[in-house]
Amino acid sequence: MTAKIRPTRGAPHARILGVGGYRPTRVVSNEEILQHIDSSDEWIRSRSGIASRHWAGPDETVAQMSVEAAGKALAAAGVTAEQIDAVIISTVSHFMQTPSVATEIAHLLGAGKPAAFDISAACAGFGYGLTLAKGLIVAGSAEHVLVVGVERLSDLTDKSDRTTAFLFGDGAGAVVVGPADEPGIGPAVWGSEGDKHQTIKQTLPWDRFRVGDLGQLPLDENGDVKFPALTQEGQTVFRWAVYEMAKVAQEALDAAGVTPDDLDVFIPHQANMRIIDSMVKTLKLPEHVAVARDIETTGNTSAASIPLAMERMLATGQAKSGDTALVIGFGAGLVYAATVVTLP
Repeated sequence: MTAKIRPTRGAPHARILGVGGYRPTRVVSNEEILQHIDSSDEWIRSRSGIASRHWAGPDETVAQMSVEAAGKALAAAGVTAEQIDAVIISTVSHFMQTPSVATEIAHLLGAGKPAAFDISAACAGFGYGLTLAKGLIVAGSAEHVLVVGVERLSDLTDKSDRTTAFLFGDGAGAVVVGPADEPGIGPAVWGSEGDKHQTIKQTLPWDRFRVGDLGQLPLDENGDVKFPALTQEGQTVFRWAVYEMAKVAQEALDAAGVTPDDLDVFIPHQANMRIIDSMVKTLKLPEHVAVARDIETTGNTSAASIPLAMERMLATGQAKSGDTALVIGFGAGLVYAATVVTLP
């Protein structure tokens, strides 16, 4: 006789209950970046929209920044660490292959024994984590899920690379996702275009740093071995983001049954101000829609950029609790994720 597995019953829907962010204390201006590259403040601002970014100090580790952001999100949600059933961390800049940094973060928060794991989805990582959290809650595998996007991209920045040295920043953004009677997180439009995986990549894999391979590694101007860094085919990525991601954003609106007129807020990945402006134009967003432009003072923080921008918009009054927001992330892989959410 075949035994029947008892069905699980989760919440009918899920929503974001609280958001928190952490930006490192050190602010790095374009002038500091220009000490290492032949460029200008005007060129950096016109090409990217970035005026400054935050870089983490020695004590501002991936784990510590995540704990700071998560603590704020928990407080905003009115949820204790002990109530968290799963911890999902999205990052590409935690350099320990194992164990996952999620387990360390759960421990530092005093979360008990939640499921804890890392995901690697680059700048779409927050959207991936949010989608997984919703699925866990609706499936009945968790009641409250902590999702953190966190990066120390300054560790993966080649400060002498004129095309990328000014782009990246550090920080952590976190949300607590919980049960809801009404939909608070729309259907995910997510995917990948792996034929373009070489357009954004790490210059060298970690295994090249075995002792026997050191003589084959590139050197910097001082004769020291160059640490792996992020590199990208800028124009290819720009065109892809401008033309293809606007389509994905529209698909997310359609999947949620929402029109641009219904939106209150647009929070795209903070990759480039020109990409953001192009998407606003292509989507024909009305003037009443508040648009996140956190990139100006935060730079590109990959998986952390959307929750950091969300937290700032709520804190400054650009957005308010209950607003309907379109969020979309896209990056290395190439991967993407878009959905419509109700702001906490």
